[in-house]
Amino acid sequence: MKHLIVAAVQVVAALLSAHVAAQNLPAVEITVLAGLSTRDAYINVELPFWSKTIPANSDGRVMVEVKGFDERGLKGPDVLRLMKQGVVEFGAVPLSYFVDDLPASEAIDIAGLATDAKTARAMANAFLPMLSKVYASNYQVRLLGISPYGSQLLFCNARISGLADLKGKKVRTVTRSQGELIEALGGQSVSVPFGDVPTAFGKKKIDCAISGSMSAYNAKWYEASTHLYALPLGWNQEIHAVGQKAWSQIDLQVQDFLTTNIDQLIDSLWAYAVAQSHLGIDCSTGAKGCTLAAKGKMVLVKPTQADLATLKQLSAQKVLPKWAARCSAQCVADFNQTVGKIAGVTAKKK
Repeated sequence: MKHLIVAAVQVVAALLSAHVAAQNLPAVEITVLAGLSTRDAYINVELPFWSKTIPANSDGRVMVEVKGFDERGLKGPDVLRLMKQGVVEFGAVPLSYFVDDLPASEAIDIAGLATDAKTARAMANAFLPMLSKVYASNYQVRLLGISPYGSQLLFCNARISGLADLKGKKVRTVTRSQGELIEALGGQSVSVPFGDVPTAFGKKKIDCAISGSMSAYNAKWYEASTHLYALPLGWNQEIHAVGQKAWSQIDLQVQDFLTTNIDQLIDSLWAYAVAQSHLGIDCSTGAKGCTLAAKGKMVLVKPTQADLATLKQLSAQKVLPKWAARCSAQCVADFNQTVGKIAGVTAKKK
């Protein structure tokens, strides 16, 4: 009983301390361009975090104006340009928009290297300091964290039992390294806008398409495809950032407050992505775990150990060298010291 009383007193003391700390924060208003407003992660995690959690945790001292960047009529790359100009303070944007100009952006999400969320996040965390330097230099922003859209899976309107069946197939890919992986498997990488995928399936322009399972479910890909191959080929990650100039003008107490709370946001987004991936799979295939009304009837194909081994081998031998050729020698060295050690691979700069 004595231990319970002590614990209770400690909890109350911590809550009172946090409340007092919140009351002592300088009053500030910030603007945030968060991720796509149509995504479940924005609606259920990002929007409540910025509009409710931050004001509540700060006792009303930190108020936020938040919108998805698309609600402002912007495209992803516009967000960082506006942050660089000081027009926008905080923002979130997928790394895939920048892989051509900044190849280091794809270091944490090279197709085939991370087939589970724990590994994907470990890679992101390990490379974050290096990626921060790249974005600080090119866009004058400070990276606050990295979160995933979700595991990128294969939806096929054709019978598929494993990686070997992708030979000769036309596959809609999301990132450059995904395209290179598909080509290494003997398939053809095709660029198709997300919203056009069902039509592309119907017109036989593609045989398979890569996407997060929940995004595909919401777009009713289960009505246009028959097989879901549950082998993550990437995580389509996004950065959360703040303009360096804007950050330098924020009181240090508020900086600490925001840093601590955004760390919790990143935790929530990773957990949400994993849960949504499972739900998207269950609902696309009509499994009992689906809690939503509409249920698909897709055939669920689970990866074999042989396919996992093949994927890692192709990623290391075919995809990684092409990425290394695009990135700088320092970038490759940083990769080997961080992501490479976690994945058990070594990139070589020719």
